Amino acid sequence: MDSILVVNAGSSSVKFQVFAVDGDGRLRRQFKGQMDGIGSRPRLRASGANGDAVADRAYPIEAVPDVPAAMTVASAWLRDEVRMTPMAVGHRVVHGGPDYDRPVAVDHAVVARLERFAALAPLHQPHNLAPIKSILANFPALPQVVCFDTAFHRNHPDVADVYAIPHRLHEEGVRRYGFHGLSYEYIARKLPEVAPEVAQGRVVVAHLGSGASMCALRGGRSIESTLGFTALDGLPMGTRPGQLDPGVVLYLMLAKGMTPAEVQDFLYKDCGLKGLSGVSNDMRELQTSSDPRALFAIEYFVYRVGLYAGMLAAALQGMDAFVFTAGIGENSASVRARIADRLGWLGVAVDPLANSSHALKISQAASRVPVYVVPTDEERMIAEHTLSVLLTKRSNARRERAS
Repeated sequence: MDSILVVNAGSSSVKFQVFAVDGDGRLRRQFKGQMDGIGSRPRLRASGANGDAVADRAYPIEAVPDVPAAMTVASAWLRDEVRMTPMAVGHRVVHGGPDYDRPVAVDHAVVARLERFAALAPLHQPHNLAPIKSILANFPALPQVVCFDTAFHRNHPDVADVYAIPHRLHEEGVRRYGFHGLSYEYIARKLPEVAPEVAQGRVVVAHLGSGASMCALRGGRSIESTLGFTALDGLPMGTRPGQLDPGVVLYLMLAKGMTPAEVQDFLYKDCGLKGLSGVSNDMRELQTSSDPRALFAIEYFVYRVGLYAGMLAAALQGMDAFVFTAGIGENSASVRARIADRLGWLGVAVDPLANSSHALKISQAASRVPVYVVPTDEERMIAEHTLSVLLTKRSNARRERAS
């Protein structure tokens, strides 16, 4: 049976999933795994479709020093033990820049263009591209497809994406892009199934995790997002500050003598929940801490979500539903409850029992704005796009041969 391998590579881990392609073109998840601790304590973990562990093994540091080595180990396990040879590989790439508004097949020219955006997503882009380049070098005949976190937001009106700077910079690509698009696209496709009464309306989606953002959907399309030119804007995140006066950056460089590289490291690695709390970048640890700074970091996060909900409601000229998704949004009932309290003025009223049990719909019957918890599935979205691009290429090739 044909299968598609989905890869999501970070700096110290490579996550992967395998989807079988059934005869009617439907996707069925077969395996889910990751190689983490790259360069420190490498470990391969994987589970089958039913969640049962199928692999859990450690490796010496020197065996997995970087992402390409991790891909080699994971690929060998899939090939030699699972007996899986994929028909194609789909990848998540955070930044597509102004060039890409949809998934595309990989070649060397595409990789070269995407490398230009590494400075706009330094925590993600180089690591996203590492396995792509590794496969391109070692298995050049294996089709690869890149799917962008920015693509879903590319239909925004200009007024939402332009900065108040000279237009020549916009022409060069300095504009608001928005991110987490694969997650929002999945939610937009899922809503007609789980909440058809609101799916085509005005919906605010909160993707709350270590990386966090919010998106305004109208008719299932993105019209506004909290993230902009880079993944530093908007909500506070695990280690990123969110919205920040550009004057702060100037101060760090002019008054504190920090270099651009030092400022970049500081903003991407030392701020957000980590910087506010001085305790952790992990919301789970903050919620169990008695440190007043940890409690303040949570309150700040909740406050900013409330502020941006108002902004997105204004962009939509109203709000017909609110959706929580991603790690914090799907799993933290207490954070959801606190955010809902902030949204009471919009007509949000959460049912404590439904919220604590992580129900699909957690709002009270009398709530003017229904509230949902919808688990995201970016990997399935990538697999669907990969299959679509592959089938389109095959169809075009057949037409060319016929002509």
